[in-house]
Amino acid sequence: MDLAEATLDEIRLALAPAIADAAAFDGWSDTAVAAAAAQAGVDPAVAAYAFSGGAMAMVASWIETVDRAMTAALPADVLAGLPVRERIARLVRFRLDAVRGKEESLRRALAVMALPGNARAALQRGWHSADLMWRLAGDASSDYNHYTRRAILAAIYAATLAVLVNDESEGKADTLAFLDRRIAGVIRFEKAKARLIPAGEHHFSMARFLGRLRYPAQ
Repeated sequence: MDLAEATLDEIRLALAPAIADAAAFDGWSDTAVAAAAAQAGVDPAVAAYAFSGGAMAMVASWIETVDRAMTAALPADVLAGLPVRERIARLVRFRLDAVRGKEESLRRALAVMALPGNARAALQRGWHSADLMWRLAGDASSDYNHYTRRAILAAIYAATLAVLVNDESEGKADTLAFLDRRIAGVIRFEKAKARLIPAGEHHFSMARFLGRLRYPAQ
């Protein structure tokens, strides 16, 4: 792609991986943007304008590059023959592999997303990634299940990333074991819910949904 003719969105996606590399040393900062722009041959003023939204805009673009890479590598037809548990596991593991080796950048990204002013944008990005994973896994629900599955997966993914940044085990074995336990718990929950909740009651309640987010099961 000729970045001289690229749109701002295309520039963000093109520069995001290099910004993530630089963020390990410079943080999610204008300095990281300038370094990425110099590496790609992009006008630094254009790059600065593309990321005028600040650190959260940089992190969001990095996440979007992971979303796109995951979609290209694991489309729905590739996953279709697998059990749902394995589909979700493969999707999350792909994302973990995508950030492996960039733990310091990830640590700083999580800190950016945890800032009060970024809470809404962080939740939106987490929801989008969880929704994308469920769609690739073949979920087309539009009822209560649609919301609970995405909220739970977003929470599991966020927790797994928090484990990953501090995991010094060989091959990130502790992180993968943590992920497998959480996914197993979700599958047990889905099976129990199917037995206990009549199909007609699988409607969405905003109050109940927000309550579960505020007081998640231990």
